[in-house]
Amino acid sequence: MIAIIDYGAGNLKNVFRAMKNIGFDAKITSKVNDINDSRAIVLPGVGAFKGAINNLNNMGIVDCIKENAKKGKVILGICLGLQLFYDVSYEDGCHRGLGILKGEVVRFDGKLKVPHMGWNSLIINREDDISKGINSEDYVYFVHSYYVKPMDFNEVVLYSDYGTKVPALIRKDNIIGMQFHPEKSGRVGSILLNNFKELIK
Repeated sequence: MIAIIDYGAGNLKNVFRAMKNIGFDAKITSKVNDINDSRAIVLPGVGAFKGAINNLNNMGIVDCIKENAKKGKVILGICLGLQLFYDVSYEDGCHRGLGILKGEVVRFDGKLKVPHMGWNSLIINREDDISKGINSEDYVYFVHSYYVKPMDFNEVVLYSDYGTKVPALIRKDNIIGMQFHPEKSGRVGSILLNNFKELIK
């Protein structure tokens, strides 16, 4: 069973449907026991960083996510879910994240149209099993006003150009993050979710 964490800030139904479409037994849940018993975890997210991390803390899920990450369970963060992996976000103040990955979440430069919304092409930074079958210039769908600045850019598998290098797909061992929405990204999103499925096998 794949646990899709419900913490009040997720694009849950679309993510659930996408997981079912590729053959996953998926469950939307906020129960620690379900998360601990799962084969893999999906941390989706739409909304603001502060509210999301506060909800995770208030629901007692933060330590659960960290413990599962430490044990090597595959965890996929989508959009805000990816940003929550990092040390700190400067969205509406300064807020501590999960600290699973090193780096910070910052707002796009004021010269750019914000949010970064719509289709943008991918650029390969390095080869990885999670991006198998993806080519430079494949397109995915983004909606975000803040982006990740990782301490180690080698963790970035794919990025997009939006006035700066925007990490689109990151992977460090069992931790995977997609800044775009794979569930809204058609063929390319399906390929990436199937790659995620293969990693869990």
